[in-house]
Amino acid sequence: MSWADIGPVTVRVPATSANLGPGFDSFGLALGRYDLVTARIRPEGLAIEVTGAGADTAGAGEQHLVVRAMRTAFAHLGAQPPGLALTCVNEIPQGFGLGSSAGAIVAGLLAARALAVGSLAVGSLADEDVLRLATRMEGHPDNVAACLAGGLTIAWTPEAQGARVARLTPLPGIGAVLCVPGTPVLTSTARAVLPAEVPHAAAAANSARAALLVAALTARPDLLMDATEDFLHQRYRAPAMPATAALIDALRAAGVPAVVSGAGPSALAFVQDGTGPKAGDITAIAGPDWQVQPLAIDTSGATILPA
Repeated sequence: MSWADIGPVTVRVPATSANLGPGFDSFGLALGRYDLVTARIRPEGLAIEVTGAGADTAGAGEQHLVVRAMRTAFAHLGAQPPGLALTCVNEIPQGFGLGSSAGAIVAGLLAARALAVGSLAVGSLADEDVLRLATRMEGHPDNVAACLAGGLTIAWTPEAQGARVARLTPLPGIGAVLCVPGTPVLTSTARAVLPAEVPHAAAAANSARAALLVAALTARPDLLMDATEDFLHQRYRAPAMPATAALIDALRAAGVPAVVSGAGPSALAFVQDGTGPKAGDITAIAGPDWQVQPLAIDTSGATILPA
């Protein structure tokens, strides 16, 4: 089979929220908001169409993140197609701590792998290779792991090995409510304010909360308030996103387990069926400056859609 015989491929990737409070650079949660990427082989050249979030990136050419990921995968596979056409329909806000870059990277890697099946490619790209390449491009594994696997993920990177992931399924009664402000914050800005060291007592407290969060999301949702308390990064990031810090303080004071989503500035709150505050309560606390949206927790992860 030649490149010309291969049909288009569409990949659906979920938004993700990393950290979830105490799980800095390790915990990730897939959310029911999606980007769709359709990739086609063309005789030559590169064509990109983008609608929704990031529409202004359509002119980025080879620097478009999905294209860069596809080129990375094709290079790993040992064959580059003659040309590419890319259509992106994006629902994941960009620059708001919801894993948009992880979604673009995962979509590109998976689209390239699917297109290369039966083509001139000479190599292979196993799932663990996809995670490793995605982590290398993203710089940390938390969002890409959740995007790939869905559900709740714990990612880590052993020395001299690629990233690894353990996937868990949150209790069905737990839902998420996303609070998005009007102005994004660069991830680099949010990381720049973090200290090089933290007190040993803070690290110990955070370890306990991270372990508790696994139990809270999979078995004991009544523990979510304590389990989402963070000692490593949120307080240091507060000056860079004061509105987010104020909203999280207000939500937690009202009994809502709320955290910074990834590097921010979005906030993520957890709700439970039949008990505790609801999305309407969160909307009232957030006020008109925030876009509040209840979301299901995605359990499928990145998916190749039927042609």
